[in-house]
Amino acid sequence: MANKRDYYEVLGVNSGASVSEIRSAYRKLAAKFHPDVNSGDHEAEERFKEINEAHEILSSPDKRQTYDQFGHSGPQGGGDGFGVGDIFDMFFGAGGSGRQQDRGRSQGTPGSDLRFDLDITLEEAATGVEKILDLARAAACDTCNGTGAKPGSSPQTCTVCKGGGQVRHVQNTILGSFATVTPCANCRGEGKIISDPCTTCRGQGRVRNTVKHTIHIPAGVDNGQRLVDQGAGDAGSRGGPSGDLYVIVALKPHAQFKRNGNDIVYEAPITFAQATLGTIIEIPVLGGTDKLTIPEGTQPGKTFRLRSRGIPDLNTRGGDRGDQIVRVTIVVPTRLSDEQRSLLTEFAKVSGETLHHDERGLLDKVKDVFSHK
Repeated sequence: MANKRDYYEVLGVNSGASVSEIRSAYRKLAAKFHPDVNSGDHEAEERFKEINEAHEILSSPDKRQTYDQFGHSGPQGGGDGFGVGDIFDMFFGAGGSGRQQDRGRSQGTPGSDLRFDLDITLEEAATGVEKILDLARAAACDTCNGTGAKPGSSPQTCTVCKGGGQVRHVQNTILGSFATVTPCANCRGEGKIISDPCTTCRGQGRVRNTVKHTIHIPAGVDNGQRLVDQGAGDAGSRGGPSGDLYVIVALKPHAQFKRNGNDIVYEAPITFAQATLGTIIEIPVLGGTDKLTIPEGTQPGKTFRLRSRGIPDLNTRGGDRGDQIVRVTIVVPTRLSDEQRSLLTEFAKVSGETLHHDERGLLDKVKDVFSHK
């Protein structure tokens, strides 16, 4: 088992390849390494077995999902019955056995994944929160317990595929016999036929309704991040596994703060006098307020850092937090009283500054406008 090559590597495709890409790669390799065109070549024969084994697994959605999750060992750690000999026999006349049909028996269709876009506040992102979602999803029908059959009856095994959900077709070509497996048209790949369907779910085994679903939003989550709640999506049909719920987080704009990674940024407006003489101001922080000392001679754009007053690190258990960055802005008054103007003018003179402004009154300015017409 440890020496087996990765199935995607065997077929020369990537892990996101579509079924059509997998089948196309398989056909090319099978034609190249088929024993009929490589008579007596033991290495080609072994490669052919390897190619067919990879194709059987990767062309089946259920087997591929199991392989992607657990690799060659299977979910029980001891293999899942994928037999190279059985595959080789299938191509050389041994035919399908009951064991092979059991292996391919339908295990139900997995439920669909769901997406939910959730708006949260910056405060909720900082502390973490539980949200109750109104979630529309498919759930197993209570009337028939998910079987799709009317109570008192049960689904019957499909007589065409014998419950396997798949039909095997053999095609003879100049290169030999090739077998393809397709979903059974009689039962639509389910392996079961429902002759007396449940009246509640109309034979689907599922009903769609809106439920209250609680999800935990961890502290530190950021805008656009995706949270996965496994098994909270649509229920599978015929006993298939449920899909997952993907919650996409969007942070609402905040009136005072901007987020920068795990730091938050706040612009603190102060006056010219406060910046010049120094002061202590009260500023908002997450969850309350705090005091900030503005030293004498503070310049516009000066930043101060409040340690560990930002957002917790989502990836750190226990708690490294970002900081709050306070950026000072100087508020310039738009209207001055005569006393304020006089004092500022005197300050400018004492400082050696030259001011150029029109000291005429409003009436003089109006007269000047009309005298130039």
